[in-house]
Amino acid sequence: MSTERAPVIILCGGKGTRMGGQMMPKPLVEIGDRPVLWHVMKIFAAQGFNDFILALGYGGDEIKRYFLEYDWRSRDFALEFGDGGKRFLTPNDIVGWRITFAETGLETMTGARVRKAARYVEHDRFFVTYADGVADIDLHALLRYHRQRDLLATITGVKAFTRFGLMETDGQGRVTGFQEKPLVDALINGGFMLFERDAMAYLDGDDGLVLEQEPLRELANAGQLGVYHHQGFWRAMDTFKEAQELNTLWEQVAPWKIW
Repeated sequence: MSTERAPVIILCGGKGTRMGGQMMPKPLVEIGDRPVLWHVMKIFAAQGFNDFILALGYGGDEIKRYFLEYDWRSRDFALEFGDGGKRFLTPNDIVGWRITFAETGLETMTGARVRKAARYVEHDRFFVTYADGVADIDLHALLRYHRQRDLLATITGVKAFTRFGLMETDGQGRVTGFQEKPLVDALINGGFMLFERDAMAYLDGDDGLVLEQEPLRELANAGQLGVYHHQGFWRAMDTFKEAQELNTLWEQVAPWKIW
């Protein structure tokens, strides 16, 4: 297993506007009794990548508060008033994590968030991911794939289920059946990405720079964008229904739980 250190920039600026009418930071929407952001970070930390840079936007103070209060929120403790103080009775399950909280702007788009957060990157290579996607991805395999191809950036390609049912027709104007939200054959960006520091040249621009538009397109046009095909489990949590589905999986057997 590679021992290379690569920090992880996590895009945490999203609003949970499609979460059943709740207005809250999407990274703090819970799966089980932990925010989806915690689950994403656990996937990386379980594989040795525990240096995180959170690119904050909407609800950044709430995300900071969650981690600042993490010990007493998540651990049993005894409190003795007077000079006794506080004594924790159960272990901390995120020991060793290093988290940098980077304010990147309330309305800043993803490309500009990466550029602003990258000023805290101390290595030549770093991960970028979203705060709402989970997978059983082998991050060391992704890293090896990226290094072997000597490219400026690599994204993870996954197949996803369409949110819409598809009609089957006979070509004569008659419907012959339906497919309920089938798996789409084409690859989409699964959000687990690797960048070289030199890729930052493609992220120049204002706060409206969208990572998934000009930067990735220009990297692709320059022949500097690779794709690692992840064939295992992957889900993104973009709607209230998807949050419910992930909670159901968590209560049963969560495929992304590799820790």
